[in-house]
Amino acid sequence: MNPFDLRTVLLAKHAQHVVLIHFPIALFIIGFAFDLIAQKTKRRAMAAAASYNLVVAAVSTLPVLVTGVIAWQLALGGPKLKGILLLHVILACTASVLMWLVGWLHFRSARKPESPLPLYRLPIEMLAVLLIGLTAHLGGFLSGVNVPG
Repeated sequence: MNPFDLRTVLLAKHAQHVVLIHFPIALFIIGFAFDLIAQKTKRRAMAAAASYNLVVAAVSTLPVLVTGVIAWQLALGGPKLKGILLLHVILACTASVLMWLVGWLHFRSARKPESPLPLYRLPIEMLAVLLIGLTAHLGGFLSGVNVPG
C-alpha cells in the first residue's frame, strides 16, 4: 500500500471519516474557547472568531455524519447498531444537534447585532464539547486506535 497513491487514499474503507472528523472537533473546541474569552473580555474580534468557528464546525458535521455511515457500512460491515457502536452513533448525533443549535445561535446573533448572544449558550457549548470528547473516545475503540490492554 502506497500512502501517496490517490486511489488508496480516496477509496480506503473508512479513511474519509477518520480524516474529516478532526475539522468539526477542532473548530468547535477552539470556538468554545474563543467564546469563553470573548464573554470574559468583551472583545468583538474574539467573539467574531468564536462565531465563525462554531458555525463552520456545525456545517462541517454534515460530511462527517455521511462518511460515518459509509464507514459503518464498509469498514465495519454494517453490523446491527449495539454496544459501543450504538453509543457512538447516539452521542455523535446528539453532539451534532447541539453544534447546530450553537451555530444557529451565533449565526442569528451575527445577523442581528443589536441582540446579544444568550448566556445559556455557554452550558450548551460545554455539554457539546463533553459529548464530542466522549464520542471521539468511543470512535477510537471502533477504529482500533484505542484497544484494551
